[in-house]
Amino acid sequence: MIDIGANLCHDSFNPDRDEVLQRAFNSGVEKIIVTGSCLDSVPAAIQLAKNHPGFLYTTAGIHPHHAETVNEDAIALLRSACENPEVVATGEMGLDFFRDFCPHNVQERAFHQQLELAVEIGKPLFLHQRDAHDRFLDILKEYLPQLSNVVVHCFTGNGRDLHDYIDLDLHIGITGWICDERRGKHLWDLIPDIPANRLMIESDAPYLLPRNLSPKPEGRRNEPMYLSAVVATISKILSISPDKLAEQTTNNSLKFFKIA
Repeated sequence: MIDIGANLCHDSFNPDRDEVLQRAFNSGVEKIIVTGSCLDSVPAAIQLAKNHPGFLYTTAGIHPHHAETVNEDAIALLRSACENPEVVATGEMGLDFFRDFCPHNVQERAFHQQLELAVEIGKPLFLHQRDAHDRFLDILKEYLPQLSNVVVHCFTGNGRDLHDYIDLDLHIGITGWICDERRGKHLWDLIPDIPANRLMIESDAPYLLPRNLSPKPEGRRNEPMYLSAVVATISKILSISPDKLAEQTTNNSLKFFKIA
């Protein structure tokens, strides 16, 4: 398995990050894309990836929650970060009108600025969207013809959202949200609509701990080792073996991020 999105620089991993990585590897996770989502986490993620060559890679971007930090200096930092071979995608970037930690116009400006950089850099995109589908799509479409591969990570939307993305040949990242019978059951009807070559899987650790784990962990922190629960749930929905799904999503991820 390949985990395309794990926030391994989150401070909840500070006490046992090496053990977390070992547990992930032991559980069958062969590569992890560490999410770089702010001015602090991007250099930290790059250093972490350098310390684990061939196992960890990273993205470089600024999450919409931190959109107010996007300025010329921030873009210059991201441009420099993307020169590192460990950085395999730009992002996490996008729009989040659910939390509204930043004004919408500030988020949109930051999204434009980072998409312009993505066009310049030419690496795949790792995108975030929550409760902002129409504006997200309008802005993305301006740049899409000039962009490389694009994944909408942690997809939790509705059928209209999904088919809009599929129609634009975007990839879809599915997390432990699908394992949550309270919030994620609607995704069960949508998973079969995702083309097999567009589907990828992610933990989004330390968030979105799969609710169907048995036995349940003592804490609420998610880890990449639990990615197998996402695979098990999706494979059940699609009536295919977990091994086949793991192989498909691994191949998709290797091709998408252009890693061996």
